Parts: sequence; C-alpha cells; structure tokens
Amino acid sequence: MAQLPPSRLPNFRNLGVLLRALVLVQLLRLVFAWVQGPGWRAWWQGLLDAAPLYEPVTLSVVLCLYALAPWLERATYRRAVAAVVALAALVAAAWHSALTLGMGLRLPGSAGHSASVAALVAGAVLFYFNWRHHRLSPALAQARMTALQARIRPHFLYNSLNSVLALLRTQPTAAEDLLHDLADLYRALLADARTLVPLEQELALARAYVNIEQRRLGERLRLHWLCDHAPARAQVPPLLLQPLLENAVRYGVEPNPHGADVTLQAVADDTTLLLYVRNTLPPPHVAGQTPHNGNHMALDNIRERLALHFDAEASLRISQEGGEFEVLVRMPFQEQSG
Repeated sequence: MAQLPPSRLPNFRNLGVLLRALVLVQLLRLVFAWVQGPGWRAWWQGLLDAAPLYEPVTLSVVLCLYALAPWLERATYRRAVAAVVALAALVAAAWHSALTLGMGLRLPGSAGHSASVAALVAGAVLFYFNWRHHRLSPALAQARMTALQARIRPHFLYNSLNSVLALLRTQPTAAEDLLHDLADLYRALLADARTLVPLEQELALARAYVNIEQRRLGERLRLHWLCDHAPARAQVPPLLLQPLLENAVRYGVEPNPHGADVTLQAVADDTTLLLYVRNTLPPPHVAGQTPHNGNHMALDNIRERLALHFDAEASLRISQEGGEFEVLVRMPFQEQSG
C-alpha cells in the first residue's frame, strides 16, 4: 500500500482553493444558524443578525491567508494550522468589538463566542482540505496513474525492442541511444505523480518518446518542435506531454499511410503557461474509425491531475477544425526555485 503524503495546507493564493474555502464557510454558516435557531423563521433571522459580523470576518481572514500564504507554505503543518485557527479567532474577536463598541451595533453573543465560532469554522475548513489531500488526491492520482501507465501499450515495448535488435549489428550506437530513451520513458512511469517537475524534464521525456516512435514510423512521423523559447524551469505535472504525443501518433500518424504532422508548442507569459499538441487527422475512409475516439482515458487523467495540482487555475481543452486535432493545456506559470 502506497504511503500517504505528509499533511500540508493548500495554497491560499490559488483561486480554486479560495472559492472552495468561501463556499464551505458559507455552508457552515447555514448549519450553525440552523443549530442555534431551528425553524425557518428563526434560521433566517439568525442569518440576518450574524451577517454584519460573519461576512467581514470571512473576507478579512481570506485576505490575511492570501498575504500569509508564502509563510504558511514554509511553516510546519501543525504550526500553520495553529496560526490559521488563531488568526480566525483574533479577527472575529476584533471585528465583534469594533462593531459593538465602535459602531454601536447589536450582535448576538460576545467577542469570545465569535472567536470560538470562527476557530471552529477555520478548523473545519482545514480538516476538509486535509481530508481532500490525504484521502482523495493521492488515491485518485494513484488510480489514474495506474491507468495512465497502461497507455504505454505492450506492443509499443515489443516494437521498440525489435527496433533495437534491428540496429544492433549495423548501428550499435543508435541502438544504445534507443535503449536509453526507452529506459528514460519507463523510469518516468515509475516516478511519483504527486510532485511537479521542470518543463525541461518533460520536454526531454517527450523527445525520448518521439525518438523511439521515429525509428518505427520513419518519415511518416513529421514532428514540429516549437519549444525553443519555452521556460525550462516552469513547474508542470509529470508525464504530461508524452500521453498527448502518444495520442497524436496513435490516432493521427498510425492510421494514415502517408503519416501526419505533429506539433508541440510551448508559450508562456508572466502568469500562464500554454502547451499545444496538434496533429493532422487522416481522412475518415483511411482511419476506419472516428478520430481520437479512444483517447479519453489519457485526457481525463491529465484533467484530473491538473485539478489536483492547480485546482481551478488549470484546464485542458480539445478542438478539431480543418482536419487538425488540437489539445491545449493551460496552467499557472510557476517557476522552479533555486
């Protein structure tokens, strides 16, 4: 059984994390209001009475977490949790005192009661993110990575080894290079899928895969590499490009006797990294099947891993136009430190 990763707080500068936290806080507010005043009329009145305090406290805590995100990321998990809970309690007590003493508003409960409720809500939100990190994310990543590993089909290995055997006598150096590429590819399959890797590592793996397929397909595989200005230290999920290139080869190049053009392009600005994988499609009467009708497992896997790493700030979009199939991966531009 795989060991679960250590606990850690989410990135409170991630839009998806903040939205998830705000929704959860509002749901907890509805529950607390019902517990304090059962019945629809009492429940609604309780929501109105607490609104002048609950909303400012929520927004203030979120802003503080956004500002403190770098420190929380460096702190130990227990210290970070204690800091977040204490912060929520202090902010709630401060707002309660300011609204009652400074502005003369009548609020239910005391400053200590408000601090206690805020601490409980903060603890519940952190418990949810910890549960998601420990129970949902690793299990999902492991299950999907197992499925993704199956994408390296058995006959791909056999074809690769046959290519090596064919080169051994006439081109031993080329056979050795091919074995190195094959070893790099399978080494990546065994790596931890939960950690991000530099883009240059993913590009090297993509080249290794293409080199292997190039030996088998020859001039039928026409690769256009538009990554000369790609940010080498940008952080991306591992095994991201190879499955996309494999789909392009399997559904674009292999069915067409004339081969296909496959393009890999990387574009980045200060905040966003865009990765494009395009391939020309064979004519329907040549393909003998609906183009790309079998690649959903790999694409769904990549979507889920993007969500696990970047939440709502990343996406995968597919399009088909003018005889070309395109996959666009969008994610935040996070550069490797050091």
